[in-house]
Amino acid sequence: MYTIKELQQIVSDLFQQEQFLAEPATLYEPIDYTLSLGGKRVRPLLLLASCQLFGGNLDQAKGAALGIETFHNFTLLHDDLMDQSPIRRGRPTVYRKWSPNTAILSGDTMFSLAWRYFLRQPHPLLHAILNTFNETTIEITEGQQYDMDFESRNDVTTDEYLNMIRLKTAVLLACALKLGALYANATPFNQETVYQFGIHLGLAFQLQDDLLDAYGDVATFGKQTGTDICDNKKTYLYLQALATANEQQRQTLTQLYATKPADSQAKVAQILDIYRQLDIKQSTERLIAQEFDKALHLLDQIEASPSAKQPLFDMAQQLLHRNS
Repeated sequence: MYTIKELQQIVSDLFQQEQFLAEPATLYEPIDYTLSLGGKRVRPLLLLASCQLFGGNLDQAKGAALGIETFHNFTLLHDDLMDQSPIRRGRPTVYRKWSPNTAILSGDTMFSLAWRYFLRQPHPLLHAILNTFNETTIEITEGQQYDMDFESRNDVTTDEYLNMIRLKTAVLLACALKLGALYANATPFNQETVYQFGIHLGLAFQLQDDLLDAYGDVATFGKQTGTDICDNKKTYLYLQALATANEQQRQTLTQLYATKPADSQAKVAQILDIYRQLDIKQSTERLIAQEFDKALHLLDQIEASPSAKQPLFDMAQQLLHRNS
């Protein structure tokens, strides 16, 4: 039984052993750059941890681990371009370092490379594996579209936001866990339970990301903080503030979110001051704790020994208590 630290090393070795450079160099250098930045590698780690949990052969699942991380990084290339984000993992984003067209084309190539990795190793349940992955990719694009739609809407609710991040973020974590279960031939009950564990863990993960964007330190967070506020992103924090604000606070929030002023830091400071008045940081932390508790309850229901579930429990704890 591998610990999370040992599984992390396996994932790291997988990517170090891969060769991402090819011709034309202008297409593949951004891919190599992106995948060499590392990051937390959460999704391949969850996939392998789930496969191990249900007694699977990790070697059979390594192609899928490479595939799901390559796909995730493809979405980041396009997200950064759509959001005009300048920094990712402390480094310039691909569209800034190269060009918007490069980010599109290299990202498209990464999507195809992900499929190639999934097809690298045969498996009796390959059809179900690929179908699970494909349905998840569709849900993620639906979530991204909702996110874009919300930019021009002034009536977004917190429930709509939670559904959007379920699609945009949580389903890929859940997919990774279900894929690991499929590679291990787990029972349908365990497949569904570990999937739902991933959904609630993913919601807590994204809400924590929103919180870090507002309150994190750029040196540890790996990207510019306050960008959600500067970009008028209707995060849970903002929507919860609108729902609990008095008339004057609500008017200030909506006015600030209607523009992109030259002095963005002043805007961030004003918004955060209203959040402080409304205890938004504390209410968001409570929701994160609730989603995390739901995830742990589902983990407890999985039909496996406590020792077998320990790596997933440890990883969930790491995700909840992260600062980047």
